[in-house]
Amino acid sequence: MGFSILGYRPFVRSAKYGESDVSNGVKISDSNSDADSKSELQMKNFVDMLKKLELNPMAKEFYPSNYYDAQMGDYNFVLSDKNLGNDGFPNDPRRRNNYNPNRRRMIGRAVRAQREDSVRRTVYVSEIDHNITEERLAALFSTYGHVLDCRICGDPHSRFRFAFVEFGDDYSARASLILSGTLLGFSPIKVLPSKTAILPVNPTFLPRSEDEREMCVRTVYCTNIDKKVTQADVKNFFETRCGEVSRLRLLGDQMHSTRIAFVEFFMAESAILALDCCGEILGSQRIRVSPSKTPVRPRMPQAGVVYSS
Repeated sequence: MGFSILGYRPFVRSAKYGESDVSNGVKISDSNSDADSKSELQMKNFVDMLKKLELNPMAKEFYPSNYYDAQMGDYNFVLSDKNLGNDGFPNDPRRRNNYNPNRRRMIGRAVRAQREDSVRRTVYVSEIDHNITEERLAALFSTYGHVLDCRICGDPHSRFRFAFVEFGDDYSARASLILSGTLLGFSPIKVLPSKTAILPVNPTFLPRSEDEREMCVRTVYCTNIDKKVTQADVKNFFETRCGEVSRLRLLGDQMHSTRIAFVEFFMAESAILALDCCGEILGSQRIRVSPSKTPVRPRMPQAGVVYSS
């Protein structure tokens, strides 16, 4: 034991050669063990606290400063803005709708290839007599292959008409070119390779019964009608030249430059005479008249609506 001038003070005894260190009567090893336990407890509490936090992975703190500066530049944008996507760039409607430019190009190429194939299978027939029907023209060309479609159109600048005939294969279309010069009715026809395809007709508009097919024989399709012309004007135009009209449907509005009409006559002979009106002036326009492939169906009656046919 040792004494100081101020009084009793125990000196520190250090153990040597394997003995434990003692400070103020407490073993140093025990003190270090308690400190380690407290550190482990604090670390565990800190980990538990982090698990309970709901972190935003898009927060600025989770980005390197150089990435954030490159994305934001000199502007103070907020990544959570509704106009920005998850990558921080403006939302693109085409991306939200699974827009794929490669897929769109592939579809475009497929459509063009289909159109080109249809053109190769189609021939153009001109100088067709007005008395020739589509059925008769199709029957002539069917001797060279299967005819998928036949469209006779009116020519406003000639007393003759022209047509497009589409075959099931391009070989039949090339073989049918030999028909050029064949006398059909009172005029020899001309047959050339077509530069355009026939636009398909909505199948719901085609005749559904024998009665509707008979209606088509008595119906003509009129285009390029002056939008100032009324339904009464169209009816009066055809009745004074061709015969009595049983039903008429004038389509179009002020948003279109011209209008179209389906004119059904009581007699099939009147429809044939109406084809000669192609090129005549109705209002301020030269109309085009061709046989109709669709009948003029009666409108379904609705309460409070009055239709005129």
